[in-house]
Amino acid sequence: MSCEATRTLMDIYAQCLAALIASCPDACVDALLDTSVQHSPHFDWVVAHIGGSFPGTIISRVLSCGLKDFCAHGDAVTTTGGGGADKRVPKLASVVGILGHLASRHGASIKQELLRMFHEGLAPGQHKGTVPFLLQLALMSPPLLGTVAAELIESLKPPVLNQLHQRFSPLPRDELDSTVTLLVRLICQTSAGAFRTLQFLLDTAMPATVITQPGLALHDGVREACDRLVALLLLQLQKSVHNRPSPSLADGPQRCIPFLESLRGRVAELCAETLRLERKRYLWQHQLLGLLAIYAAPHGAPEALFHLLASAKGQEELALATQLHAVLAASLADLPASTAALCARQIHAGALPPFQLARLLHNLALVVANDDVNEPASFGAQLAPALATHLPELAQLLLHPSPDASEAAALLLCSLPSPRSLRPAQLHAALRASVHHFFLTLRRRGAAGSLCHAARLLEKLSAVNPGAGKAALQLLVEGALRGANAELFGGAAPDEAEPKSHAADSLLDTNRRFTAAVDFSPGVWSVFHAGVIGHGLKTPSASPGPSQEEVNCNTNAFLTVLLRCCRVAEPAPPPPPSIGPEAAKTVASALVDSVCPAAAAAAGGELCWPPEEQAKSTVERDLGILRRFRRQPLLFPLLRVVAAGRPALCYCSVLLRGLLATLMAHWEACRDGETTASPWHLKASCALVACMAEGSLLPPVLGEVQELFPCLAPFEVRLLLLSVWEYLREHSPLPQRFSFQPQRGLFQRDFAREGDPGKYLVALHSVLHRNVDRLGLLAGRFRS
Repeated sequence: MSCEATRTLMDIYAQCLAALIASCPDACVDALLDTSVQHSPHFDWVVAHIGGSFPGTIISRVLSCGLKDFCAHGDAVTTTGGGGADKRVPKLASVVGILGHLASRHGASIKQELLRMFHEGLAPGQHKGTVPFLLQLALMSPPLLGTVAAELIESLKPPVLNQLHQRFSPLPRDELDSTVTLLVRLICQTSAGAFRTLQFLLDTAMPATVITQPGLALHDGVREACDRLVALLLLQLQKSVHNRPSPSLADGPQRCIPFLESLRGRVAELCAETLRLERKRYLWQHQLLGLLAIYAAPHGAPEALFHLLASAKGQEELALATQLHAVLAASLADLPASTAALCARQIHAGALPPFQLARLLHNLALVVANDDVNEPASFGAQLAPALATHLPELAQLLLHPSPDASEAAALLLCSLPSPRSLRPAQLHAALRASVHHFFLTLRRRGAAGSLCHAARLLEKLSAVNPGAGKAALQLLVEGALRGANAELFGGAAPDEAEPKSHAADSLLDTNRRFTAAVDFSPGVWSVFHAGVIGHGLKTPSASPGPSQEEVNCNTNAFLTVLLRCCRVAEPAPPPPPSIGPEAAKTVASALVDSVCPAAAAAAGGELCWPPEEQAKSTVERDLGILRRFRRQPLLFPLLRVVAAGRPALCYCSVLLRGLLATLMAHWEACRDGETTASPWHLKASCALVACMAEGSLLPPVLGEVQELFPCLAPFEVRLLLLSVWEYLREHSPLPQRFSFQPQRGLFQRDFAREGDPGKYLVALHSVLHRNVDRLGLLAGRFRS
């Protein structure tokens, strides 16, 4: 059009056409088409340019003339098998070219005209070639197909479908087959509205149900035709996907399949539709998912498996994921590893809401746990080691605020194989998260299954290496004795154990704001204990803690986990009920660190028992130890655990000395006639002596004196405890006093080599003689 002569000639022709088109439009358009056919494709743009001045007329007349020529040449589509424009339909290519040029500016008019022709062609008395003509146009021009596909699908209501069936059912078998083949090729070339087209085909092909929708019902022949069309579509897609050549550096990109290309972004919706398990529909969608996964490799298959795993709600739905893997395993390598990596990325990105995250983790655990060990190529057998490589990311989910998500993470981690290649920092982080999850499960008072999974996870991580076992034991002991976890085992919370200190508050400074001098007379000052001036009343105590039954259950659960971790932490654990000395030493060290941090650094150098006079310099520290034992009942069971792993109790000498010294001071100052008047001190005295006897720190006779404590007076209990003190002062609890017995696999102490303990039993015999009327029957047990 840059040539002035051409532009002038075009203007003249347009004016002539404007003058004649009202009287003989078909002749004018037919002349244009004949010229376009003779000089195609070089003359198509001329026709399109001229038609741009008369879009409403030119578009309808071009289609009308093309339809006449198509019908005049008979069943050209049948003879070509739907393969394209035949040479006996010369004007069809020109019609396609002209409409293609007009589509950029007059797409809406073309779409409206094509839809009008389609619906008018179904009316009685209209030519039967209208629909085949439009199908042939769409096949030859993908832009025309994309322009009209979406609205055409929306217009295919039951009345229209029944009309189509009525129109095509009388046709011969070969013509119907050609039409179906043409439709399949058209659908494969559909990109715009492909998902809506798929939904329409599946909805129409579904068998009729008892509950019918309001309105005109579909003819059974329509459903059968759509059923056949879906089957042929899947077959054609399968051929197209599997017949594509393998990509190489020399070749360009693989051939595109528009229908599948358009569905690449609809994987999540396809998976959701498949999981609805609607009779035949989910089978078609599952097959389509497999084809789409291969077509969109390497990312399509992991994405499909991820969405199935994240949305499945039962074993039947979850089986679709394993079936999809079985279909794709032969075509795609490293599919479980890719799926595990995608799941880890989605979790790390926080792309899933809590309920779906919990469902994903639970389904992964089911797939791994229900794996058949006799089939190493199964999905679960390959997915488990792939997920184990992402243990650091999965372990952090134990800290998730959602209880369902954290419990599902624990279940999954229990089902995975033990990690072997984790760095120490990663393993320690996983252990910390597992310990936190264990105490959180106790605090939530969850089901026994959740607590069992938390315990199994700790046991599994403790068995990775000796360092992991020691770290788990230390974290468990520290976690049980620190923070609000103490309430779980009957202890006092930090806020209740010690009143809050207000370092910046000074009662003297506060009162000086009101008076020049401080009056210490009684009266109003008695209300000081109700609060702090400037801060109001003391905050009320927190909600009541757990009941005694819950405390006992929590204590048993904690000790069970601790003992299991102690056993797996030892390379060669001794037979029950004993535990390994190294594991017990770790518990002892954590115990001393938690109860008496000031003496923890020098605990190794304080194994020797000091004389009674020297112990007076540690009174404040000993009182702190006593208060800690009184506030946290779990400490005595932990001492029993340490005593079971001889000679680890020697490393708790600081705690034993502090307890024994303060108990002796209490009984010395006690003015009650019976020990039962101080129930806690009586119980603590009995537990302390029993613990030292179990840890072989006391000889057999002296280690049984606690049986007499409930029947004695306070001063008599002090005499017996003083005998214990004297024995330990002269026979310090040192690990060197123990020898290993290979035949039993235990450390034992031979008291016979350390001399006669008779001189330490003088007070005991005197007490028995004084109370012979009540304790005479027990005298035989306490002979040296």
